[in-house]
Amino acid sequence: MDKRPETPLLDTVEYPADLRKIDREKLRQLADELRTEMIDAVGTTGGHLGSGLGVVELTVAIHYIFNTPEDRLIWDVGHQCYPHKILTGRRDRIRTLRQGGGLSGFTKRSESEYDPFGAAHSSTSISAGLGFAMANKLQNKPGRAIAVIGDGAMSAGMAYEAMNNAEQAGNRLVVILNDNDMSIAPPVGGLSAYLARVVSSGEYLGLRSLASKVAKKMHRRLHSSLGKAEEFTRGMVTGGTLFEELGFYYVGPIDGHNLDHLIPVLENVRDSDQGPVLIHVVTEKGKGYKFAEESADKYHGVSKFDVITGEQKKSKGGPPNYQNVFGETLAKLAETDDRICAITAAMPGGTGVDKFAKAHPERSFDVGIAEQHGVTFAAGLAAQGMRPFAAIYSTFLQRAYDQVVHDVAIQNLPVRFAIDRAGLVGADGATHAGSFDVTYLATLPNMVVMAAADEAELAHMTYTAAEYDDGPIAFRYPRGAGTGVEIPETLEKLEIGKGRIVKHGSKVAILSLGTRLGEALDAAEQLEARGLSTTVADMRFAKPLDTALIEKAMREHEVVLTIEEAAIGGLGAHVLTHASDHGLLDEGLKIRTMRLPDIFQDQDDPKKQYDEAGLNAPDIVDTVLAALRHNSAGVEEARA
Repeated sequence: MDKRPETPLLDTVEYPADLRKIDREKLRQLADELRTEMIDAVGTTGGHLGSGLGVVELTVAIHYIFNTPEDRLIWDVGHQCYPHKILTGRRDRIRTLRQGGGLSGFTKRSESEYDPFGAAHSSTSISAGLGFAMANKLQNKPGRAIAVIGDGAMSAGMAYEAMNNAEQAGNRLVVILNDNDMSIAPPVGGLSAYLARVVSSGEYLGLRSLASKVAKKMHRRLHSSLGKAEEFTRGMVTGGTLFEELGFYYVGPIDGHNLDHLIPVLENVRDSDQGPVLIHVVTEKGKGYKFAEESADKYHGVSKFDVITGEQKKSKGGPPNYQNVFGETLAKLAETDDRICAITAAMPGGTGVDKFAKAHPERSFDVGIAEQHGVTFAAGLAAQGMRPFAAIYSTFLQRAYDQVVHDVAIQNLPVRFAIDRAGLVGADGATHAGSFDVTYLATLPNMVVMAAADEAELAHMTYTAAEYDDGPIAFRYPRGAGTGVEIPETLEKLEIGKGRIVKHGSKVAILSLGTRLGEALDAAEQLEARGLSTTVADMRFAKPLDTALIEKAMREHEVVLTIEEAAIGGLGAHVLTHASDHGLLDEGLKIRTMRLPDIFQDQDDPKKQYDEAGLNAPDIVDTVLAALRHNSAGVEEARA
C-alpha cells in the first residue's frame, strides 16, 4: 500500500468550520499540506492538476474568511475545485475523482451543499453569483455570493453581460478574478498589496462612492474633465477602469499565494457595505509542484503520475487519436488549398488545430472561450470565399447554437464544423459528453451531418468537407484513439447523403451511424451464429439520409435497427419519419432504434458507460431477438 503524505494540521479539518478554528499564523502550513494532499490524490486518479494547485491559498483564504456554505462560493469551470472538495467534507473520497461512482471532476450540486452551482463549462460564475446575490437581497438573507473566475474565462462575452447587470446586487456579490497569465515582481507586489488593503477598506470604498455621487451632480463638462483625469490616474495605479465602468469596485492586483496579502483584503471586502467588488488576484498554475510549474500545459490535465518524478502513466502504443487525425489531415489539405483555415475556441490541442497551426500559423485562429464569436467569424470568412473549419467540442458548440442557425444555416454559408468529443467521454462525465449534436444540427435546413466510424472515415470526411461549397457541413468524431485502420494516402470525396454496405445479409439490417459500427459488426456475427443473416450498413450521413439504402433495407429485411451514439432525435428519428412519410411501415416490418438513454450519464470507464447506455454488441443482439419474438414467423429462429 502506498504511503500517504503526513498532513497533521489538515487532518483536523473536515469542513470549513474546522478551518476557521485554526490560528491565522498556521494557515501557511495548512495550505502546504493541502497542496501535498492534492498532488498525491491526483497522482492516484489523474485529473486537472495545474489549475487546482494555483488556487490552494485562495481556497483556504475564502473558506477562512467567508461563512461558507451560507456564503455561496461558485467556481467558474470547476477545473480548480479539488482543494475546495478536500476542505468541504470530501477528503475521504478524493481518490475516487472522475471514476465511476466517485467524485466528479467539477463542482456538482448533488454532491455537496458547498457546491451551490455545478459548472464544467466556462464563464457562468458571475451570472450565477448574481442570481444568488439578488435572491438573498430580495429575501433579506445575509449571505454573499463569491464568484471565482479565471482570466481565460473572461474572454467569453457572458462574463461581461453579467458584470454589466451586477451593480444592483451591491456588496452581496464578490467577484475574484484569478489571473494566472501575469506576474507581480516582489517590489511591485508589496506596493500592490498595500494599495489593495487601502482601497478595499470600508472608509476608502465609502469615499469612492461619495465622490462618484458628488461628481455626477457637477456640471457635465467639469464632471467629464474630472472623470477623465480620475480614470487615467486610477487606470495607471490599478488597471481597474473597465471593471469600475461596469459598476464594480476594483481591488488589486494582489499576490494570490501570499496569505498575508489575501486575508486582510478578503476581510475588508466581507465587512464592507459597498459593492459589488472585483478582487484581482494573481496566481501561478501548478504552484508548488515544480513539474507543473515548468510545464503548465502538460500538467493542466494529467493521467496518473509518479509524484516524485512527475512522470505520467503513458498510454500503450496504438492508433492515433481522432483529433490528431483531423488536424494532420487538414494541415495536409491546406498545403494545396490556401482557402482552408481553422478556428478553435481555446482548445487547439484538444481539437487537433495545434497540428494545423504549426504548419499554417497565418490561417489558424484561436478566438478564446468565445464559441459564439468563433462561429460567426467562420461565417464571415466563408462569405468572403475562404473555407473555414470551426473545430469545437460537441458540448461547447451548444453555446453557439443561435449563431449556427442564424449566421450559418439560414444564409447557407459553407462553414465546416469539425465536432470533437462526439458521444460519451468517460471521466469527464455528463458536462462534456457530446450527446446532442446530431439532433440539434440535423434538424436544420441546409445542414449536412456526417459521423465517422473510424479514423480513415474521418480523413475522408475532412476532405469531403473541404471540397463542399454548397452550404454548411458538419462531421463528428469521438474522443480518444482510433480503431487501428489504415488511413489511405489518397482520400475519397464522399457522395453527399450516401452510406455504404459493410456486410450483406437478408433477415436483419443494422444501420449504424458513427462509432458503433464495430459493435454492429460484432453483433452481426453473433446473430449469424443463431442463423439470422444480417446486413450492416455504415450510414455515414444523418442528413441527408441515404433514402435508397433505407428503403431497400426495409423491403428486404424483417428487422431494421438503427444505432447511434447520440440522443433521441438523430438518425433513428429521421429514419422513422421517412418511413412514416413514405408509407414504409409495413405490418411485418420491425423497426427498432438504439441511441443514448434519456439521462445525463455520470463519469465512468467508457466500456461501462456503453453498457449503461445499452449500445454494445450484446445489447444489439438482445434488441433484435426481442423484435423477432413479437413476430410469429421469427420466433423459432430467435429461440435457436
